[in-house]
Amino acid sequence: MKLKCRPDDFCVKECTAFTPDGGDYALYRLTKRSLGTPEAIEALLRRWRIDRRLVAYGGLKDRHAVTVQHVTIHRGPRRGLKQTNLELTYLGQASRPFGSKDIASNAFTIVLRDVAEPEVLPARQALDAAASEGLPNYFDDQRFGSVGQSGDFIARAWCAGDYERTLWLALADPNPHDRSQTRAQRTLLREHWGDWQRLAAKLQRTPWRDILSHLVRHPTDFRGAVSKLRQDVRSLYLAAFQSFLWNRMLAELLQARLAADRLVLIPVAGQPMPFPCGPESDALAGLRTVELPLPSARSRRDLEPWQEPVERALAPFGITVGQLRVKYPRDSFFSKGARPALFVPSRIDCRIDHDELHGGRRKIVLACELPRGAYATILTRRIAAAAEAYLR
Repeated sequence: MKLKCRPDDFCVKECTAFTPDGGDYALYRLTKRSLGTPEAIEALLRRWRIDRRLVAYGGLKDRHAVTVQHVTIHRGPRRGLKQTNLELTYLGQASRPFGSKDIASNAFTIVLRDVAEPEVLPARQALDAAASEGLPNYFDDQRFGSVGQSGDFIARAWCAGDYERTLWLALADPNPHDRSQTRAQRTLLREHWGDWQRLAAKLQRTPWRDILSHLVRHPTDFRGAVSKLRQDVRSLYLAAFQSFLWNRMLAELLQARLAADRLVLIPVAGQPMPFPCGPESDALAGLRTVELPLPSARSRRDLEPWQEPVERALAPFGITVGQLRVKYPRDSFFSKGARPALFVPSRIDCRIDHDELHGGRRKIVLACELPRGAYATILTRRIAAAAEAYLR
């Protein structure tokens, strides 16, 4: 079973009640193909020469997909924009910026390909179970794109106050998602780390130019250099670490509440994570109303009922809940709030057809709606695991 054979095989559209009501914020619909949200925003910033701080959107949408989302620009152009792989459609003026809370849900259309005939029935059964019981609301791969080859979280070093390590991980750690030009730049940084004069000369046309210029003037001021990383990118570093810890908390909760024979391990972001399986139980039903707090020092009071799982999740990193914060710069901090333990797909439609890309095989065309923040790839992982288990 294969996912994302073509960009059109994974489509997502934001569902929102946010509409133009007059005001200083230009509202747009952003449609993109095979392009990440940050890259799309960068393209429109360059084209219109707009300050990044004027742009707002609700969330990051998958790069390997066709996606539709909403963007506002304070006093932005009252016109659209069309470039390769992206189109911005002007919808009118709004009284405030668009944010994550304005997303009611996300509508997905997903094509699973290269499906053997015997896999169809267990895949359908897994989908039916997800619709009736729900699925663990894990953060998936898309959340962890900033984690490089070392496997070390940038935010881990940042929380520990090791600013040089923080900067090295952000700039020099190889990342499997890098394009060839960025890979070459990271190689140069690793090979000549500390030779800031040379690096500043070689990398003056990169986004890291200001950081390296700062280090030429202040060779050991890694704290100041970290502050020159883009604020929105620093937020992604914090979100990745916090999301990893939250996933571990949820995994422990499932293992504590459900019997071992009611769980199956499925890889999520490179980690084997427990998923419920088999007949629905009262224990699983009871988890539908549970919300787990996002771990941070700011949420210590909310974390008290989950103290032991949080401490176990943090132990391998050598930090405590009280250290789960960054002291500098002050514009960066972990999110505060809670996230449902389970999510339930709705408005499900599923059809089986011949796969035109794989002769003699089938494809599953799935349409569904998921709550804000839920990952459709968690659903497809569960479906694929059920199909593979049947073949074994």
